[in-house]
Amino acid sequence: MSQTAHIPSHRKPRRSASKLALRAGVAGGVLSTIAVAGAAGPANAEPVTETIEMPTLGSLGTDLSSAVAASAEASEQEALDQSLEAQEAAALEKAAKDAKKAKAEADRKAEAERAEKARQEAEAKAEAERAAAEARAAEDRARASRDAARTQITATSASDSSDSDSDSSSSSSSASESTQVASGSAAAIVAFAKAQVGDAYVSGGTGPNSWDCSGLVQAAYRQAGIDLPRISYSQSSMGTSVSLSNLQPGDILYWGSRSGSYHVAIYVGGGKYVGAQNPSTGVVERSLDWDTPSGAVRIL
Repeated sequence: MSQTAHIPSHRKPRRSASKLALRAGVAGGVLSTIAVAGAAGPANAEPVTETIEMPTLGSLGTDLSSAVAASAEASEQEALDQSLEAQEAAALEKAAKDAKKAKAEADRKAEAERAEKARQEAEAKAEAERAAAEARAAEDRARASRDAARTQITATSASDSSDSDSDSSSSSSSASESTQVASGSAAAIVAFAKAQVGDAYVSGGTGPNSWDCSGLVQAAYRQAGIDLPRISYSQSSMGTSVSLSNLQPGDILYWGSRSGSYHVAIYVGGGKYVGAQNPSTGVVERSLDWDTPSGAVRIL
């Protein structure tokens, strides 16, 4: 081997500085011992021809430099590993905080949605109760108005009964009513109205299986090709006013004033009418005496 030691390219095991110094001392002692032995030998001794290869100081310095470089590299790698670990830990901590924050926000939104839904349900319930109360109040007012109108008509009839001519005229009118038969357009109106008896009453209903009073009258007249307004007081304002003693099938009966009626129905002959009364009775056929109307109008 040459005096310059060959250093492998792969990384050598790390050596401490104390071990390198010890190795250098041992090498120096060996060299000194060999030199002394050569000087003390016989004069005629043959010269030593065997060459002993020993580590040189240059080799030791290179090993020391490699060890220092390896130590520095290891320290740098360790520092880098620690830095990466710290970054990973920080990233995990941030992700956990973000997830916790997102969950809290989702919970808050869900709670807000539940509160809003509860509020809407409460408002809807309150509105339904208010509408029902208004419907009951309107029904009570209508009943009171009908009772008042009935009382007034009864009083008028009692007053008229003192006149024998009026009694005779009323008897003839009643007899005429019992034998009335609808024909033409009136027959179509009456037939349609009677066919709906038993259907439900629904405020704003226009059929085919549920009606309110003016919706039924409008649909019945449509069978005769006549378009009426949708609202009861508008329907009672049309045509010609007729007395209750001179009714014909197909006439529109109204309750209240002619220009301010709150209920309408269709006279079907025989002293009876068909009308969508209220939610509890639906569409019914009743005698005029059951709920005497305030007046009547003739469209045909």
